[in-house]
Amino acid sequence: MGEVNKAARAAAKSRGSDFRPREEGLAAGKALREALPRGDHARWKPLATRRDPVAVLEESNRHRVPELVPIRYGRMLRSPFTFLRGSAGLMAYDLSTTPGTGLRVQACGDCHLLNFGAFATPERNLIFDINDFDETLPAPWEWDLKRLCASFAVAVRDNNLSDEEARDAAAACAGAYREHMRECSKMSPLDVWYERMDAQTLIDLAPDEKTKKLREEAAAKARRRIGEYLVPKLTTEVDGRHRLVDQPPVLFHVAEKGAEKRFRAGVAGYRASLPDDRRVLFDRYRLEDFAAKVVGIGSVGTRCLVGLFLSPEGHSLMLQFKEACPSVLAPHAGKSVYTNEGQRVVVGQRLMQSSSDIFLGWTRGARGRDFFGRQLRDMKFSAETAGASAARSKIYARLCGTVLARAHARSGDAAMISGYLGKSDAFDLAMGEFALAYADQTIRDHAALVAAVKAGRIEALVEEDL
Repeated sequence: MGEVNKAARAAAKSRGSDFRPREEGLAAGKALREALPRGDHARWKPLATRRDPVAVLEESNRHRVPELVPIRYGRMLRSPFTFLRGSAGLMAYDLSTTPGTGLRVQACGDCHLLNFGAFATPERNLIFDINDFDETLPAPWEWDLKRLCASFAVAVRDNNLSDEEARDAAAACAGAYREHMRECSKMSPLDVWYERMDAQTLIDLAPDEKTKKLREEAAAKARRRIGEYLVPKLTTEVDGRHRLVDQPPVLFHVAEKGAEKRFRAGVAGYRASLPDDRRVLFDRYRLEDFAAKVVGIGSVGTRCLVGLFLSPEGHSLMLQFKEACPSVLAPHAGKSVYTNEGQRVVVGQRLMQSSSDIFLGWTRGARGRDFFGRQLRDMKFSAETAGASAARSKIYARLCGTVLARAHARSGDAAMISGYLGKSDAFDLAMGEFALAYADQTIRDHAALVAAVKAGRIEALVEEDL
């Protein structure tokens, strides 16, 4: 217990816990503009010594299953946007060379537009929030926002829209972040903690009937994406037992000797990380089957296992256990205070999300690998960005910027950040310029990956259907 308390104190120190009255914070933040004018954030120029992007990607594979790495590259090949999604480590390296205020928050670490979406709260309400925290770590607030803004610029371009529209979407994202950070600076810490954006609020805030209908349809679809609906699609009955259906190369049973024993030991460690009340609930289920799963783009190659658990009456619970490797931010922002990377993810997720999965927990595998567990799917749903209009992109950009501000305000000094950002659009415009410049960089880096595949330097497996 002493080690846990020590880690908690160190985590609080790393985020910065010396908060001051709001007016003092605003003034202190405003004073930071003297050393770093807001317009300076517009600059993006790679270092003359910038590393080869393909070499950075290859280095990031050191924790991955070698046989799955070609799938990762295949998914990144599809477009500059999928490349951006899979190259959080490369962008973390680049962001560490950009100017910053020195203000830190609990950062997501992989903050792009598809890592936001809808999911269920423990009370079975549907909310919109950040939903991926594999890379979370205390870090400069600018890094999350710059990655998010850049993702909008790249996605808008991928939809064959203009540079001006890409810049506008990124600036809209930054503007919403700035405006909501100001609102958060006026709230009590408890009010910030309790704030959430639920599905009905999103529907009510729709600017027109078309958008309202799209949001209603998305909410209805999300509510159908739960384990009870998923199990019949992923399982079959073999000799009286439910078994997960192999779908190689993305879902397959582990044939290695001793795999089940190791999985059960990992589940026991996961159980121990759960709060006592959740442990009582978890104990109503028993492991029925498990399999390996390939997920995402940036996560491809890291170990991921799916467990099918059943109650005595046959009610199902699907849990996903993802390997937690050191954060891509760690080389630039400092190592985690937690010795278990799964605990790092869980603590960061609970700090940033307005509500988290009741089965969120962590464990260490028999071979020393760290994992975090959660429900495989619990009303989880992400927006469809392919083909989105400029207007839709800007609306979504503002939603994501608003949510990110609230997430950062839970751990960071909202008044100081708000004081720095100010009330004008000076920072928003700078972020629009940065996002467009980094979108150009992403196109160049994507082209480098394509060239590396063509030259036979690396192998890529392009799937028919992701």
